[in-house]
Amino acid sequence: MATSKRRVSYFYNPEVGNFHFGSMHPMKPHRLALTHNLILHYGMHKKMTVYKSSPASMTDLQMFHSNEYVEFLSRVSPSNVQRYNTQQLSRFNVGDDCPIFDGMYDFCKMYSGGSIEAAVKLNTGLCDIAVNWSGGLHHARKDEASGFCYINDIVLSILELLKHHPRVLYIDIDVHHGDAVQEAFYITDRVMTVSFHKFGNGFFPGTGDVTEIGDLLGKYYSINVPLLDGIDDFTYSTVFKPVIQQIMDFYRPTAIVLQCGADSLACDRLGCFNLSIKGHGECVSFVKSFNVPTLVLGGGGYTVKNVARCWTYETSLLLDTEISNELPFNDYFEYFGPDFQLHPEITSRFENLNSRQYIESIRSRVSENIRILQCAPGVQMHYVPPDMSFSQLGADQDDPDKRPERRDPRYSDDREYYEDDNDNDDDSFDEL
Repeated sequence: MATSKRRVSYFYNPEVGNFHFGSMHPMKPHRLALTHNLILHYGMHKKMTVYKSSPASMTDLQMFHSNEYVEFLSRVSPSNVQRYNTQQLSRFNVGDDCPIFDGMYDFCKMYSGGSIEAAVKLNTGLCDIAVNWSGGLHHARKDEASGFCYINDIVLSILELLKHHPRVLYIDIDVHHGDAVQEAFYITDRVMTVSFHKFGNGFFPGTGDVTEIGDLLGKYYSINVPLLDGIDDFTYSTVFKPVIQQIMDFYRPTAIVLQCGADSLACDRLGCFNLSIKGHGECVSFVKSFNVPTLVLGGGGYTVKNVARCWTYETSLLLDTEISNELPFNDYFEYFGPDFQLHPEITSRFENLNSRQYIESIRSRVSENIRILQCAPGVQMHYVPPDMSFSQLGADQDDPDKRPERRDPRYSDDREYYEDDNDNDDDSFDEL
């Protein structure tokens, strides 16, 4: 396979790391500030086109989500949540896992805007790889929040890619099943979803069995690889690479969306796998090797320092750039102690329950389903819908008097990042 360098575009909004789900909530957007800061101090911003991503509009979000749900997100806040009764809140599934926090809707628009804009750049041929580490929130459904996710930027970006691409492959390496993305495209052959995840024993979200294969036109276009506790780099590779290779051979996607949830790393606070950062990155390298236009997104990941390490390393892989194991001094250097390395020693917390026989049985069942696909589906498109509304920024804002000033989307300040004074989360229990 060709390994030539490809044009990489990187999307980041410097405000996205300043939101807080709550001091004891495991989701910490601050991880995005750590990741971006490491990328800057390794000098990788000089090797890719860096954009300050623009927030999505309400109309953009309603391309997938129901009008009523998006309007609810736009209006509810900690200061007025008491106006809503329990039935209204439960209807949209907001509460403990998906709390109402200051700036929640702005946060949703921000991370979603980056993914949609990245898809537009791929569609227009301005890059070969587009990266938005703030995206990848795969649990949000059409009309409800779920699993720390409010807006499904993945579905929105895939819908954008489908305007120009006949077949899109979605790959999910988060420890949790990519349930809402699978659900959104369950009856179409235009999108194939493949998810490698922990399954069983009531593990969230409880879906993703190998028997979930799609329906109607989408039958056999949903692929699930259910894994058990403690899977390591070698075992993961023996199932990931053959499955993806077979999918590429049969489905022949014209675009790929890769969700790189970092909660599949060893020592993640909510995970149960034993992947190293290099093992996780090997999946990214393998997908990149097919030279198909690719959108790379973040996702889960709840040990903040390791999320930043992982996505920084994977940025280097996308850029074909070797970076030092010794971390450069940066604004959050103390987070990475005591080793201050990109690849710290991995301590396995879970026994690997994925026996050779189990992996072979899962791989065989998945392979049989893929073989049923006789050929890659085609599509006739007589009309290409217009790109989403980034050319009309602010046109769909709720209050036209509060529209943000139009700013150049190109992010040119090489050293714009945040000190950690604004991070009032208690990260002490983050150290494992």
